[in-house]
Amino acid sequence: MSEHYLRDDLVEVRESPVHGRGLFASQNIPRNTELGQCKVKRAKGSGPYVLWLDDDGEERYRVLCDLRFINHSKRANVVYYDDFSVVALKTIKAGEELFHDYGEEWC
Repeated sequence: MSEHYLRDDLVEVRESPVHGRGLFASQNIPRNTELGQCKVKRAKGSGPYVLWLDDDGEERYRVLCDLRFINHSKRANVVYYDDFSVVALKTIKAGEELFHDYGEEWC
């Protein structure tokens, strides 16, 4: 796994109207821009900021950097990849909140 990093020139943590804190574009972000690589630690259980990399929940990782503030939406504009990188799925305008679709199990 690569060293973690965050494009903090592109994003900032702010209060979210959706849930607690969120990650927002601080400037326009072009489609396919890599926003960072998550700093993670293996997790034994579920909980806030835990990514599941498989359907049975055996591969779980707690995100330890500001990328953990990406909230859930069925209209995702970013994606987490298995290498823990986060990439813009479409152009994101300055001020927009970043969202990832956490899947059907998320409520």
